[in-house]
Amino acid sequence: MEQSRREFIRNSAAGISVAVAGWPGSRVHGAPDATRASAGGCPPDVRDALSGPWPSIRTPFTKSGEIDYGALRKMIDFMIEEGKAKAVVLTCGDSLFTVLTDDEIARLTKDVASCLKKRAYFVAATSDRWWTGKSVEFAKYCRAAGADMLMALPPDWAHSTTVDSLVSYYQAVSEHIPVMVVTNYLNARGTAFGLELIGRLLREAPRVIALKDDVCGEFIRKAALLAHGRWAMSAGGQKQNHMNMLPYGADGYLSTFLTFKPEIARCYWRAVEARDLTAAAAVIRDYDMPFFEHIIKTEGSFDAAMHGVYELYGLAERWRRPPYHSLSDAQMERLSGFLKSKKLLS
Repeated sequence: MEQSRREFIRNSAAGISVAVAGWPGSRVHGAPDATRASAGGCPPDVRDALSGPWPSIRTPFTKSGEIDYGALRKMIDFMIEEGKAKAVVLTCGDSLFTVLTDDEIARLTKDVASCLKKRAYFVAATSDRWWTGKSVEFAKYCRAAGADMLMALPPDWAHSTTVDSLVSYYQAVSEHIPVMVVTNYLNARGTAFGLELIGRLLREAPRVIALKDDVCGEFIRKAALLAHGRWAMSAGGQKQNHMNMLPYGADGYLSTFLTFKPEIARCYWRAVEARDLTAAAAVIRDYDMPFFEHIIKTEGSFDAAMHGVYELYGLAERWRRPPYHSLSDAQMERLSGFLKSKKLLS
């Protein structure tokens, strides 16, 4: 049976185990069947879905702070129809779980799955506030709601986890749905800790089948060499992070441009597929580097700027929930001027 959002909140709070029978049914429109992850290693069709650029969803809001579900559907349709995205993901960071209630995270997840209608592979996400038991309940909920995979982000306040406790966490969550590791919390733990964890997961958690990296540098080079034969490996964020990872084993990357100017992402990916790294680097030089340099320096940083970008493209409004900063009219004018100067906005 399928859990409701309210049941998820109530059961996870009470620590009640909820049995949900069966995986989601057969995938349509070429989307992969997540059940085949059970044998260990990433199935070829899942790896294909996570290859190339794939977008994350930045939760849209109205000026009064309500989630704008109409804009959410518009953004998703754009990613699929214009961006040709093979996979769509929620993330704890980009999707602003930091200012959402647990009930809102549950509804957002279900609404994304409903809007996608299996047109793309759907990776849901946990909150980094949730202990193992609650994350397990959410994994069951996601499976019933129609998600294909779960990006699991454990809490690690004050370095409170160990490799052993993290292996147990990933084993428990992945028992119910295939899991993607996201590495941002490992940045503070050091390369040796992260690589030990990945090695253990490869041996002991066969339904962990993908990784999205936010650490970069030496860590991801060594991690990709270790795990790429078994996991789908993706770079988080900018194309230059993907290119740095590429020789060591990278399938895809989290694409910002696919959410509003997909031809930039496609141009880069065509160059990668053609092994023309000079052309790929030119896209990074001409678009990625100036764009990210500009939005990172914007007041409220890159996420405030991205919500402004979506308003300028007619996909959503600029607003974020307080105390997060939303761009003023003057800041929107400056953002518009920059985008026009780079021929990213007419």
